[in-house]
Amino acid sequence: MDSSPAEIFTASRWTKGNFLFPTRLVISPQRVSRVKSRLFGSNEESIAISKVASVHISTGVFWSEIMIESTGGTDPITSNGHRKRDAQRVRDLIESFQAQARA
Repeated sequence: MDSSPAEIFTASRWTKGNFLFPTRLVISPQRVSRVKSRLFGSNEESIAISKVASVHISTGVFWSEIMIESTGGTDPITSNGHRKRDAQRVRDLIESFQAQARA
């Protein structure tokens, strides 16, 4: 398996729900995680790379929303307030990790 380090993408503080504790997407060769910090602790959702069915990017004027759906039928991971370039990098990373896993 690939030993690439995880990449972290942090949402802008200027977007809804991210002012005090911006959402972070952590993309690794094993999983995609959405980490939302709180005053006490954090909330984390993750989907195994092999279970990612699709990545949707909805782009606005400044920010993008990323929705990552799983093959298991669970709720998708969504995160808003990312730069367009970061959203595209998230999609590209997931696709390349999936291709490496199949090889």
